[in-house]
Amino acid sequence: MNPQIVKLFGFILVLYALLFGFTSYWSIFDADGLEANVANKRPLLEEQRIDRGEILASDGTVIARSNPRGRGGDRTFVRSYPEGDLFGNPIGYSFVERGRVGFELSHNDELVGNKTEFLSILDTLRGQTQEGSDVQSALDPEAQATAVAALGGQKGSVVAIKPCTGEVKTMVSVPTYDPNEVRSSSGFQALNQDPDAPLFNRATQAGYPPGSTMKVVTATAALDSGEFDPDSTLEANSGVEISGVPLENSGGADFGTIDMETALTNSVNTYWAQVAEDLGTDTMYEYMDRFGFNADPPLDYPSFQLAPSGEFADGKLLGPGSDQIDVGRMAIGQDKLNVTPLQMAMVVAAVANDGELMEPRLWSKVIDTDGREQKLNPERQSRVMSEETAETLTAMMTDVVNEGTGGAAALASDQVAGKTGTAEIVPDQDLNQAWFIGFAPADDPEIAIAVTVERTIGGQGGTVAAPIAQEVLQVLLENSEGCD
Repeated sequence: MNPQIVKLFGFILVLYALLFGFTSYWSIFDADGLEANVANKRPLLEEQRIDRGEILASDGTVIARSNPRGRGGDRTFVRSYPEGDLFGNPIGYSFVERGRVGFELSHNDELVGNKTEFLSILDTLRGQTQEGSDVQSALDPEAQATAVAALGGQKGSVVAIKPCTGEVKTMVSVPTYDPNEVRSSSGFQALNQDPDAPLFNRATQAGYPPGSTMKVVTATAALDSGEFDPDSTLEANSGVEISGVPLENSGGADFGTIDMETALTNSVNTYWAQVAEDLGTDTMYEYMDRFGFNADPPLDYPSFQLAPSGEFADGKLLGPGSDQIDVGRMAIGQDKLNVTPLQMAMVVAAVANDGELMEPRLWSKVIDTDGREQKLNPERQSRVMSEETAETLTAMMTDVVNEGTGGAAALASDQVAGKTGTAEIVPDQDLNQAWFIGFAPADDPEIAIAVTVERTIGGQGGTVAAPIAQEVLQVLLENSEGCD
């Protein structure tokens, strides 16, 4: 045989072997990765023929549904969102033109019915439409609307959690968006180019300096480690040197020698910075980790839409061994600390739940096509602190609302426990990040909440964020079925 033909034949065999190897790898070993690749539109094209399940709010309100187009073998379905922009960020969207994000992506398997490809083909041959399961979220529509209205166009976020189960009852990011507008090229382009970034979920992705709300974490570490108690006293005047640099209290106030309860009620920077320096970076990081810092939160949500909370430098998380950490300033919510609203809601949820942090969850129930229900089985994320520490913190946080800076969060019907925070963003322009975190009722908590408002001009946590928390807490408590 001609040697050139033999070589050509051998070359062709090698090409076939490589082609077989690559296709086998993709179809057998990396099928999940190929399916999840945002550039791969095949699953979306196939799933147009599936009657995707509805997404429901906690009261049964339909948030997302599929509408049929065409007939017979040409029948497809397109998604619509009856509530418009009310649930835009947490729920996301699902369109063949744009892909999927949010709850639509993280619960895709349930919503499409999760059948094998073989069974899906059988359904098509039989002329049957594959139907997905309905998924009920924990989100309360009245509280969502209240949070959006209370923010009043200010950029910010509200996250509320049922502490005993981890169910997320409210997740609002403002500005929000209407998922129905995403489908058209012009609508998506306008949203994507909006400088206010409505497609960006501030609740789970935005990192903000927490200001004095971080003192709840510092107080937890101080009390639970046994190094301090509520009566521990320190001299807390302005000008105390922290990491060799003088630190000021708000307004340059001098407090003299005070105990821990007074320091939290009056949010005294110099007290808490000294506490953190005494505890050390390792102890502070131990308790931050228990609260869920330094890792993506275990929320049922796409990983690319989740951000960790912690100390950052050059876009990277700093470990406890880093020489770039100023532990005293970190402990009062300054330094290089950035947190998400979800993380701070988890912090107060742990205090509210006797020191036990439950994994946060957006879903509460799956209902299949036969009406069978699978309900959320709450899972513990960590034991953050002892019940005794949680009880002590609750009493101190109650004083913050009754006697300190958190009075605007107070309810006539229930005792609120909380902590305000104000972080300077651009000091020479008086731009602040305003915070409130808390829970109610203080003696038997049913709702934990975090509120933050971006770049308020001269605004404080107690005057800007606390009133928003008060409105949302009122609605959620009225609609609450309690914490069992």
